[in-house]
Amino acid sequence: SGKWILGTAGLVVGMIHVGGLTRLTQSGLSMTTWSVTGSLPPTTRDAWLREFERYKNFPEWQQRQSMTLEEFQFIYAWEYGHRMLGRVVGVAFCLPWLYFSVRGKVPKH
Repeated sequence: SGKWILGTAGLVVGMIHVGGLTRLTQSGLSMTTWSVTGSLPPTTRDAWLREFERYKNFPEWQQRQSMTLEEFQFIYAWEYGHRMLGRVVGVAFCLPWLYFSVRGKVPKH
C-alpha cells in the first residue's frame, strides 16, 4: 500500500506540473465542453473548425484574438492532456483504495 500512496503522490505532482504548463501556455479553458466521462478531441478539420468557432464565443478568446487554428489545436491538446491526467490520478487513487478498503487494509480511525 505504500507504493500506491507514493505512486499517487507522484501523479499529483505531475498533475501540478502539467497544470502549471497549461497555465503558462494559456491553454486553460480552451475546451468548451466538459463531461465527467470525457470525450475525444475533434478528429477532422471541419470538427476542429467548429470547435474553434465555439471557443470564440468564450471570454478567453478576447485575450487571444490573433490565434490561428493550429495554435488553438496546441492549447487544446494541453488542456485535453491535463483533463485526461486528472482522470488517471482519480482512477489510480480510487481503485486501489477500494481494493484495500474491501480487504480491511485501510485503518478505520
